[in-house]
Amino acid sequence: MSVVGSRRIGFVGGVTAVLVACLVAFVGAGTAQGAPQPLPETYGFFSGIPGELTHPGGSLPGSNDFSCKPTAQHPRPVVLVHGTGGSQQTNWGAYVPMLANRGYCVFALTYGALPGAPWPVSAIGGMGRIESSAAQLSRFVDRVLAATGAEKVDIVGHSQGTYMPTYYVKYLGGAQKVSKYVSLAPLWRGTLDGSPILPISKALLGGADLPICAACTQMTGGSAMNELLWRGGSPYVPGIDYTNISTRYDELVLPYTSGQVRGGRGQHVRNIVVQDSCAQDYSDHLAIAGSRRAAHMVLNALDPQHPVTVPCEVVPPFTG
Repeated sequence: MSVVGSRRIGFVGGVTAVLVACLVAFVGAGTAQGAPQPLPETYGFFSGIPGELTHPGGSLPGSNDFSCKPTAQHPRPVVLVHGTGGSQQTNWGAYVPMLANRGYCVFALTYGALPGAPWPVSAIGGMGRIESSAAQLSRFVDRVLAATGAEKVDIVGHSQGTYMPTYYVKYLGGAQKVSKYVSLAPLWRGTLDGSPILPISKALLGGADLPICAACTQMTGGSAMNELLWRGGSPYVPGIDYTNISTRYDELVLPYTSGQVRGGRGQHVRNIVVQDSCAQDYSDHLAIAGSRRAAHMVLNALDPQHPVTVPCEVVPPFTG
């Protein structure tokens, strides 16, 4: 082969190599640009409020995508159920991005808002009667199951969102549609059990609902609703996996042990008090729904086969 021919082949080979390298770089750049970016994770109870202010009545990024299809690793959608006065955005700023970034299909509803109220009052949920709120949850879960093709959902609730779904599970067919039931600041026995609050409210209201917040009276220990949720001797339903996460510094669930109820035969229940594993955790009723520590406990409850490390770190009250 001549020197010229050799140079020509070398030139062509070099150009080809450059073109291939450029193509690989182009494809790689396009893939990187097209890949979904992780949502920013901000732990704190109030981290969802900016979303409500910028998108009133909307959903947090990463939630309520009804085109989402569950994966083999996370086969069940997670439904987030807020507490009294919360909404699908304000209560879950710490949880939506955390779960979405890990491949979960995440859904959240606002239930129990005052009918016909304008924003921002419409973003204050958990005010209605528990029976009505449970019916809203039932319709929402059915919509999630129909859209995703899943057979069951996992529920993560906070405060009233740990209590109200029991009515759905026990009386509205939810027992066949819920696999894991994870509760932050639960109150299975109601709050202020044995206090004079319920008798005084009955005397003042004549048995009527508390104005503005009908559910508040229903969550009092000894109420007719509490007796209904305990029918059969337990608030739990066999076949559902329960995790209760409580804090000793809960100022609204009194005593905090109201949420630490053992399971009976055929019931799988795990009870956690956050201070038992870290004395620096000063979570109160709000902070426990924004704390990174509690959030990682929730991750482990949802997917115990792939546990994450729960850090021991200072958790301030109120904000988390």
